[in-house]
Amino acid sequence: MGGHFVTGHIDGLGQIKRWERTGKDYILEITASAHVMRQVVLKGSIAVDGMSLTVAAARRKSFDVWIIPHTRDVTALKQARVGGSVNLETDLLGKFVERFLTY
Repeated sequence: MGGHFVTGHIDGLGQIKRWERTGKDYILEITASAHVMRQVVLKGSIAVDGMSLTVAAARRKSFDVWIIPHTRDVTALKQARVGGSVNLETDLLGKFVERFLTY
């Protein structure tokens, strides 16, 4: 088993808090509701506006993803701005774990 486990179903909205260049790459910090953040796992998958990405940092109210220049240039992220909204889908495995632990 490997890869990103997302299915194309939106779990919630996020808001871009930080979007900046770091060296050759970019860092995108997104804030999200507690419901979404419960399922965000460091090095897990998260879909941002349908793009499956890897979580680089996870905090209580926000998370980071690193974006390589090619991804920024060929996706809708090129138009992303601080304060803008994004659709979020958390990793399916995280959903299963949360469900198992809460029921």
